[in-house]
Amino acid sequence: MNKHKQFDIICLGRAAVDFYGQQIGSRLEDMSSFAKYLGGSSANIAYGTARLGLKSAMLTRVGDEHMGRFVREELARAGVDTSQVLTDADHLTGLVILGIKDRETFPLIFYRHDCADMALTKADINREFIASSHSLLLTGTHLSTQTTYAACRQAIDYAKDAGSKVILDIDYRPVLWGLTGLGEGENRFVSSANVTSHLQTILPDCDLIVGTEEEINIAGGCDDIIASLNNIRQLSTATIVLKLGPLGCTVLDGEIPATEQDFHLYCGVQVEVLNVLGAGDAFISGFLRGWLAGEPFERCAAYANACGALVVSRHGCAPAIPSAQELDDYLERAQTVPRPDRDTRLNYLHRVTSRHQAPRQELCVLAFDHRKQFYDMATEADADPKRIPALKQLLVKATERGAARAGIEGKVGVLIDDTYGQDALNDVTGRGWWIGRPVELPSSRPLELEGGRNISERLKTWPREHVVKCLVFYHLDDPVPLRLQQERQVQELYQACIGSGHEFLLEIIPPKDCHQDDNTIVNSMKRFYNLGIFPDWWKLPSPSRTAWQQISDLIASRDPHCRGVVLLGLDASQEALRQGFNQSAGFEICKGFAVGRTLFGPPALQWLKGEIDDQQLIEKVSDNYLTLIGYWRERNAK
Repeated sequence: MNKHKQFDIICLGRAAVDFYGQQIGSRLEDMSSFAKYLGGSSANIAYGTARLGLKSAMLTRVGDEHMGRFVREELARAGVDTSQVLTDADHLTGLVILGIKDRETFPLIFYRHDCADMALTKADINREFIASSHSLLLTGTHLSTQTTYAACRQAIDYAKDAGSKVILDIDYRPVLWGLTGLGEGENRFVSSANVTSHLQTILPDCDLIVGTEEEINIAGGCDDIIASLNNIRQLSTATIVLKLGPLGCTVLDGEIPATEQDFHLYCGVQVEVLNVLGAGDAFISGFLRGWLAGEPFERCAAYANACGALVVSRHGCAPAIPSAQELDDYLERAQTVPRPDRDTRLNYLHRVTSRHQAPRQELCVLAFDHRKQFYDMATEADADPKRIPALKQLLVKATERGAARAGIEGKVGVLIDDTYGQDALNDVTGRGWWIGRPVELPSSRPLELEGGRNISERLKTWPREHVVKCLVFYHLDDPVPLRLQQERQVQELYQACIGSGHEFLLEIIPPKDCHQDDNTIVNSMKRFYNLGIFPDWWKLPSPSRTAWQQISDLIASRDPHCRGVVLLGLDASQEALRQGFNQSAGFEICKGFAVGRTLFGPPALQWLKGEIDDQQLIEKVSDNYLTLIGYWRERNAK
């Protein structure tokens, strides 16, 4: 293949939104809540191959609405090129509603009447774009109408002219060919001479054909698998991958065997099945990881079978597909992992290698998640605490102004509570800022969470982009009952974050009356790692350079996927913070600061007393923020 081509694969076809019912074992009629995921076979494969390290691109249409933007953004987050995800102002993005009743029953309804991806036309196919990829993948649904068939035919012709491979995932859904009632989306096979004839016009141009037994039969036009394979072979020299469910697969790269017993089986891994929907998209994503790299069929099939096994054990399709690192880890020990959904290491790798938010190389966080301090400030100023929410909205404006003056787009962050700061949270959500949000009951020791113990229910109401922040006053010399109680609370919170998909920031402050030295913080961090708690972020008091080295080494050895450390302020002077910043110079694990009272304290009190107006508050706080950003940028080791 031409190594200078931009993409490994372009996926043409369905791109939709899946709503998966969350009540496992229920009828779809009785399900009351749904999780929203990227959907559509082609989009799933683009997403899956990107997660597995391929350079993937998507060619489709989405609606000019919220779901269309969701599809585009989800693909982009996974690293998929979306330059040819076209916006269609006249059609809505397709939707699918799915349920999981039991291991054999997966009701689903396609809402795809006149949807955006089926409005793709021949004019949407760009010759240079198709030629820029080593391969083109099509899925069967886009052969079902005259318009989309013409688009596929054009793309195939361009691919062949450019020497690119053509891949067909048969992906047969009778309902999408108009062969069943609209409510029969679960039906996987209806014999149809029309579907067979459409597919067979494409087969001669294919280099790889992938399908289940039912799909191979519809492509071959028979109800006997050997006869169907022979019919396909008469039309095409393509490599044929026959998926055999839990048995694995076989790969046919020449003459078709005389009987099924003559198949060379690449055995699958036996796992506990939760959800087979989307397993085929994961399977082909894994196979393509090897096939496009020229790896042996045995390795391609191992990738494919393992991807399928992981996805059937999880909820959803696209978000369940493993990353390359996760897949390789699983393959090394698959025979010892009958329940991938319960394997601690796999779940950890899946979480940290498929995070919702992009990594931040630097963070300048203005923290005003304080609750007790603002209430005390209002009391001191003889001001109504009901003014605090408006004050926090002004602090958002101060952050915005300071960030703009400093030019730190992509590095700006805030810590805001929902006790007084819900309006402020609403103001910043969706801007692309880093947003942390506290859950601890202020000043609690032992640690208690606001709103009681049912933190999982609380996190369900939070936007995914909000980072769960928890402050614990903690020391290894604490009385054992106190320490164990605090550790149990942090463990429960961490598990809740894993379940909800939120990133977790753990802030550790040693109590003032406890002995502290260079080992205090790092030993506390070790303890939490030993408990199986791997925070995405740490928020710590500024350590010495000796302690920084220990912290850096610890994170590198125990959690190399950690997002990083941010420094807290504790109402220190700006000069003291500057010295702390200098201590962090050269340690890449330190990503920035999260400082509050040092920046907003005096101006906020003046505002509550009526001594300054809104604009003066904004200016004073943004000036302080800008100064601290300058200190961070100028830090150097001393």
